[in-house]
Amino acid sequence: MTTVKISLNSIDKVKSFVNELTKFDYDFDLVSGRYVIDAKSIMGIFSLDLSKPIDLNIHVEDDIDTVLKALDPYIIK
Repeated sequence: MTTVKISLNSIDKVKSFVNELTKFDYDFDLVSGRYVIDAKSIMGIFSLDLSKPIDLNIHVEDDIDTVLKALDPYIIK
C-alpha cells in the first residue's frame, strides 16, 4: 500500500479524480481524520472536509508508477 496526500478543492477536480480512479481495478481509500471512504465514491468524497489535504491509500503492488502518474495533478508535492 502507498499513501499520498491529495487536494480536491473543487467540484470539477473531484469529478475528474473519480474518473481517473475508475480506470484502475485497484482499491483506493481516502482517509480524513477518523473517516475512511472508498475514493471511487463521489458521494463519499463530498462527505469529507475538502478544504484540507486528504490521505489517499493506494492498494496496489506492481503498477504504482502508472497510478501515481495518472494522479499527479491531485498529489500535493
